[in-house]
Amino acid sequence: MPQNTSFSALNLPEYILAAITEMGFSTPTPIQEQAIPALSAHRDVVGVAQTGTGKTAAFALPMLAQLNPADRFVQALVLTPTRELALQGADAIAAFSAEIAEINVVSVYGGSAYGPQLNALERGAQVVVGTPGRIMDLIGRGALDLSRVHYFVLDEADEMLRMGFAEDVETIAKCLPEQRVSALFSATMPPAIRRVADTYLNDPVEITVTPPSSTVDTIAQSYAVVPARHKIGALSRVLATTDADAALIFVRTRATAEELSLELTARGIHAAALSGDVAQTDREKLVNRLRSGFLDVLVATDVAARGLDVERIGLVVNYDVPREAETYVHRIGRTGRAGRHGCALTFVTPKEKSRLRKIEKITHAKPKEIQLPTSAQVSAHRARKLLREAGERAEKGHLAIYETVLKEHFTEVESRGGKFSLETLTYALMALGARDSGTQGEDGPDILTETFDSGPKGGKRRKTRGGAEPTFAGRGTMYRVEVGHRDGISPGSIVGAITAESKIRGSQLGRIDIFPSFSLVEFQEELDEKTLHKISRAHVSGRALRISKDRGPGKRKTNFGEAEIRKHRADTKFGEERRKARAAGKENRRKKARLNARKAGKKKHR
Repeated sequence: MPQNTSFSALNLPEYILAAITEMGFSTPTPIQEQAIPALSAHRDVVGVAQTGTGKTAAFALPMLAQLNPADRFVQALVLTPTRELALQGADAIAAFSAEIAEINVVSVYGGSAYGPQLNALERGAQVVVGTPGRIMDLIGRGALDLSRVHYFVLDEADEMLRMGFAEDVETIAKCLPEQRVSALFSATMPPAIRRVADTYLNDPVEITVTPPSSTVDTIAQSYAVVPARHKIGALSRVLATTDADAALIFVRTRATAEELSLELTARGIHAAALSGDVAQTDREKLVNRLRSGFLDVLVATDVAARGLDVERIGLVVNYDVPREAETYVHRIGRTGRAGRHGCALTFVTPKEKSRLRKIEKITHAKPKEIQLPTSAQVSAHRARKLLREAGERAEKGHLAIYETVLKEHFTEVESRGGKFSLETLTYALMALGARDSGTQGEDGPDILTETFDSGPKGGKRRKTRGGAEPTFAGRGTMYRVEVGHRDGISPGSIVGAITAESKIRGSQLGRIDIFPSFSLVEFQEELDEKTLHKISRAHVSGRALRISKDRGPGKRKTNFGEAEIRKHRADTKFGEERRKARAAGKENRRKKARLNARKAGKKKHR
C-alpha cells in the first residue's frame, strides 16, 4: 500500500471517518495504514510498533466498524497491562465512537471501586478495556460475560507478560468464543510473545513498522559517567539548567522513587513520585498536575510510567541504567513524541560501561558523552534567568518602595562607618537569587563526572542506605532520632524532614538504619545545639524526631542487644515477611478468580 494514504482510502464507515476528521486526523500512521485493512477483512493481526505510533486507532477503528450498537452486551475486549493504559485506551475508543449512538465503552482496573464499573456493565457496555486482574475478578463475580465477544485485543503484550499476567491471559482467553477477530500489539517480539501469538491468533497478518529496538530520531541521547554517591547532585544540576518544561526521571524501585522525590523537593524542585503502588485517583492527579504545569518533575518506575504521554516532558533522565535495551527505548520514548524534540540523559556509574555498550549495540544508537554543569555554571544559569525576570519586572513599574528601602539601607551602613557599594550589593543579591551561599554547593565537588572503571583503588566502598554508595567520604557522626518502623517511615522521609527543617543537605547524610522504635542517622559533621534544636522540631508520621547523639548499643534506652542491632542493620529488608504475606493474599485471591472464571467457562460450553 502506498505511503501517505488518507483514512478515506481504508474503507472505513462514514460515521467513523467523520469522528476522526473532527479530531483533526487525516493521514494514518504506518501501523494504522497496514493494520486497519487487515482487521476490517476479519484477519487476525500481530503488530510490532513502539508506543506513540497510533496503535490504539489501528485496532479501535476497524473494531468500531464491526460493533452493533443495538446489542447491549460485551462485543469487544481489550486487555492492557496497566490502569493508565486502560483509561487512555477507553478514552480514545470513546472519542473515535463519538458519531455512533448508543456505543458504551467502560474501563475496568484494580485499585478503584467496583460500583461504577459494575453499573457500566449492567447498562450494557459493548466495549470493555481493562487489566487482567480486574477482568478476572469481574468474571468470577459473574458480572462480565465474554461468551459473545467477537473482537479481542492484547495491547502492550510484552509488558503484560513481563508483569506476570501470562496465566491470567490464558484463563481469560478460554472464556472467549473461538470464532473471533484477534489482534496482538507489542513493542518487541521476543520468543515468549511469538508463542502467545501462535496460541491465541489464527494465521495472523504480521506487521512491523519499526525495528523492535530502534530509537527515535527526534530525541537527543546522551550519557554522563557519574559515581552513585554524586547522582543526586548531578540530577539537581541537570534540572537546574535544562530548558525543558518538564522532566521524567526513571528509577528501578519504588523506594528510590520516593526518596529521590523527597530529596528534590527539599532542594526546591517541584517533584513527585509515581510508582505502581500509587492509587489510580492519586496517579491521575499527578499526571494532571504535570500537564498543567503545577508539577515540573516526575520520578517514576518503569511500570508506573507505561503509557504516560505528556506533551510538556522535554527531558527524560535514566537515573538508573535500565537492565534491558527495550526498557531503555520505552523510557526515552516518553519524550520526543509525535515529532516533538526531546532530550534523554542516562547516568552511568564508572563500572556500568558494559550495560551502556549493550544498549548501544541493540538500539543502534550512539549516545553522546557529556560533562555535567559545574556549580559555578548552575549559579550563572540561575543568575541570567534572574536578570531576565528582573527586566520583565522592571517594565511593570511600582518600584518606589524598594528605592526607599535601598536609600535607608545605605544611610544606615554609612552611619556605622561602613562601606557597601551598589555594585557589591547587586552581586550579593544575584548570589542570593541564584541560591549561592558562598560555600561549596549542595551538589558536591565542582566536577561530578568520572571516567569508566575509575574509583578508589584497593579496599571496598563503604555501603549506606540499603546498599547504595555513601554520599561523603570517610566516617561521620551517628545520631539517634525517635521514629522507627512502627511509625511507617522510610529513609527518604527522614532525609526529607531533616533537610526541610535545617540547612543540612542530603549529601551530608550517610548511613540510615531504621529499627522498630528509633533510627540511626549518620551526619558528615557534628551538629551544633541550634541545628539539633531545629531538627528535633521536625515531625515524621506525626512524631517529633527528637534527635540526640548516639551513645552506642550499651547506653541506648532499648531492649536491643548488640547482636540484635547487628541483625537489624544487616536486614535491609525489614518487614519483608509482611510484604510477602500481602503478596500471598493477593495471589490467593487471583487463584480464586481464575478458578471461578474456569468454572464460568465450563458452564458456557456445556
